Amino acid sequence: MAVITVASQPLVISKDLPGRIAAYRTAEIRPQVSGIIVERLFEEGSNVKKGQMLYQIDPAPYEAAYQQAQAALLKAEANIKSLRAKAERYEEVVKVSAISRQERDDTFADFAQGEADIALAKASLLSAKINLDYTKVFSPISGRIGQSLVTEGALVTANQASPMAIVQQFDQIYVDVMQPVGEFMKLQKQNETLSATEREISKAKLIIDGNVYGENGVIQFADAKVHQNTGMIQIRTLFPNPKGLFLPGLFVHVRLAQYAEENAILVPQQAVIRQPNGEVIVWALDQKNKVFQKKIQVGEIVNNQWRVTQGLKPGDRIVLEGVMKIASGTTVIPVESDRT
Repeated sequence: MAVITVASQPLVISKDLPGRIAAYRTAEIRPQVSGIIVERLFEEGSNVKKGQMLYQIDPAPYEAAYQQAQAALLKAEANIKSLRAKAERYEEVVKVSAISRQERDDTFADFAQGEADIALAKASLLSAKINLDYTKVFSPISGRIGQSLVTEGALVTANQASPMAIVQQFDQIYVDVMQPVGEFMKLQKQNETLSATEREISKAKLIIDGNVYGENGVIQFADAKVHQNTGMIQIRTLFPNPKGLFLPGLFVHVRLAQYAEENAILVPQQAVIRQPNGEVIVWALDQKNKVFQKKIQVGEIVNNQWRVTQGLKPGDRIVLEGVMKIASGTTVIPVESDRT
């Protein structure tokens, strides 16, 4: 009679959840000043660096505005010299009543107005400088740039809705998956009790066309709300993508551990019998090789085996084959099977 000896083993039960790859960072390049594109400075589909210049907008009108602001500041600074000297003189002569206090006050008001004119001119110069700098369009992140959506000679407007180009950084990638909230809560509870070894085993894995991508990912966060219509919660996972093989938009699966146990007991399905009254039994052997029914409780099926949650312990022997022909109390000659 073929029998097996029950043994415990580490077990991680996982579930594959569908999702799509998203870039780690995405920057939509938009102009901050209006003008004509005079030069494009990148190759479409190439990698660009943070701070790399991408476009040149015609700077001529902004250079003129900058020079005009510079001239206005020089004029205001020249005017303030005369007003300062006049105010200083009037402050002295009013003491001997050579002029009225009203004349002195008017002079000081003119001087204060001159200072305000300088502050305004400085602000206008700074604004003109900013606008002139904005004619050079730079990439705010490092990544791969796609198609240029504008060409030389095109008119762009400040803060327009449509981007000029899009830069995506995907040396790391996000995959957002949806999981029923009940399963997610079990996953959270399980993670609280995982050992260090189990945590290493149960990291997220990326599944593409049925194949496991080599590098493990991590759960970044779970959404702070449950989708009312579906009862699902969004989980964001992060994976390394150093070679840039996996592109945003690709449909994938993420394998997440749902349950982990260091000393799980698994028995082959053919050894388990479900009774009409709902009880689950196996035929076990005592020390004299007599068979008897033993009630057990099972969880889920793992690779054609039942996970036993109660009723068996390591070292127990159970019948593997011919379970429908056995009578309680029968003495058998056990033959250890290597089937699992």
